[in-house]
Amino acid sequence: MLWIILTLFYGIVKGAREIVKKKSFEKSTLMEVLFFYTLIGFLMLLPDIGNVSGLTPELYGLVALKSFIIFVAWLCGFKAVKEIPVSVYGVLDLSRVLFSTLLGIFVLHETMRGNQVLGLFLVAAGLVALRFEKNWRKRREAKKASAAGLPVSADEQTPEQVEKEKSNPVLFTAMAFLSALLNAMSGTMDKILTKEVTSAQLQFWYMLFLLLMYAAYILVTRTKLDLKRAVKNEWIWVLSALFIVADRALFVANGIPDSRVTVMTLLKQSGCIVTIVAGKLVFKEKGIGYKLCCAAVIIAGIMVGAI
Repeated sequence: MLWIILTLFYGIVKGAREIVKKKSFEKSTLMEVLFFYTLIGFLMLLPDIGNVSGLTPELYGLVALKSFIIFVAWLCGFKAVKEIPVSVYGVLDLSRVLFSTLLGIFVLHETMRGNQVLGLFLVAAGLVALRFEKNWRKRREAKKASAAGLPVSADEQTPEQVEKEKSNPVLFTAMAFLSALLNAMSGTMDKILTKEVTSAQLQFWYMLFLLLMYAAYILVTRTKLDLKRAVKNEWIWVLSALFIVADRALFVANGIPDSRVTVMTLLKQSGCIVTIVAGKLVFKEKGIGYKLCCAAVIIAGIMVGAI
């Protein structure tokens, strides 16, 4: 049961992290957030430095590979969500659930019981329905306006937003799928690596390699960073703390022999509940009733799959 609790905790914190990430981008650029929250997170791990040695060259290589996978996944994911409609990206990102499940079955040789198949279906259905909330809300508002004899008004959009809604480049669609696949691969590697390394070792070296990769990317691309602005961005500090705490919980959960990637994949989706509630309370988003109905379906799927 401990691994279930830890994975649920990871999912909830991950949802909170998405909110904090969005707030951090209000004050800093993408690369400033990625680099500095990784740097701050790594500095938080320095007290573990006395407990992270002893890995074999092969294990160092595997951890570095995991870092590279996440490095590419995050760059692709952020670029894709910037260039294609969020609603489209959300549906594409749903493939991460399917990729993780398939990797758990074919790589780790896990089996899915009937309740887990049903749970996966419910989670997928809830997530897909959640992505169509905007269209549902538009139709509902149009019906109300029509019944009242009022003209149906379209959402105000800038020319750039309209153009983005019309376009869905194959390249960025492929990048979204690649990001989902790489994140699923990283999760599978966590389960494999934690059989031979401790959670402290995995997190320390993974963060160090990731930090070095970001630094190399910034140097090669000559990306300019505003150190003063980033340090003053309190959201980056909060994001770093959430990142470290959540990942440590996940690594510990993966290290428990009874934990199953197929079930953990479902439990991680609990984060969407946090984003729905925060969307209403923090960002004053509309359609909260519809989203909560979707959340109920997702929660039902998580509960069924975790039984």
